[in-house]
Amino acid sequence: MRPDAVRRVLDAELIAARERRGGEAPRVLDVGGGSGVLAVPFAVNGCAVTVVDPSPNALATLHRRAQEAGVSDRITAVQGDSDALGELVKPASADLVLAHGLLEFVDDPATTVSAMVGAVAPGGALSVLVANRYAAVLQRVLSGRLLDARRLFDHETGALGLSGEALLRRFDTEGLRELLSAAGLTVELLQGQSVVSDLVGGSVLESSPAAVEALAELESLAALTPPLRDIATRLHAVGRG
Repeated sequence: MRPDAVRRVLDAELIAARERRGGEAPRVLDVGGGSGVLAVPFAVNGCAVTVVDPSPNALATLHRRAQEAGVSDRITAVQGDSDALGELVKPASADLVLAHGLLEFVDDPATTVSAMVGAVAPGGALSVLVANRYAAVLQRVLSGRLLDARRLFDHETGALGLSGEALLRRFDTEGLRELLSAAGLTVELLQGQSVVSDLVGGSVLESSPAAVEALAELESLAALTPPLRDIATRLHAVGRG
């Protein structure tokens, strides 16, 4: 298994939430996580998870996954848009609010972040995971797509602006920090995900158990160390009010 600095942070956050709640199940709100990639594992680990997503197809996938994992009773699915979050969930009701792979697609990230902040319970946190503009630039350079790399570099929101690209924007570390700070959050953590692990072939890890441990240690260090952090495939931030 490849190292994942993001999951380690989330697991620690949920342990702290369970302690605050006297051993009761942590409450997780996953905004835009309709297919259940995060929701189902969290429910398996004992969390009470609410998923808000506009796609009925994604929520159908969530329902199937939850049934297969035997955690349907721990997951609540709500169909709706992130900008209407205040009408869909109770204020200050979630110990951990997730926006992983969401802000790249919404029309107004500031409005969405503000709505999610309103859902965070006292002592809780907002976890945001976004695509990194500069990683996308480097990936296109390495694949020989130099014109696309220049477009990404120059574009105001870090998007290609071409048909077929669903992302409306990508972020850099300072832009992400400013977005969360403007919503009244203190950014306690800003790290990279898949800083170096995406560069290592599976055959390397399969051939040497020591390589797995070495990669995990290197990824943990790189995730927090500029400039390596700043060219990670994705950027992860944790904010608290």
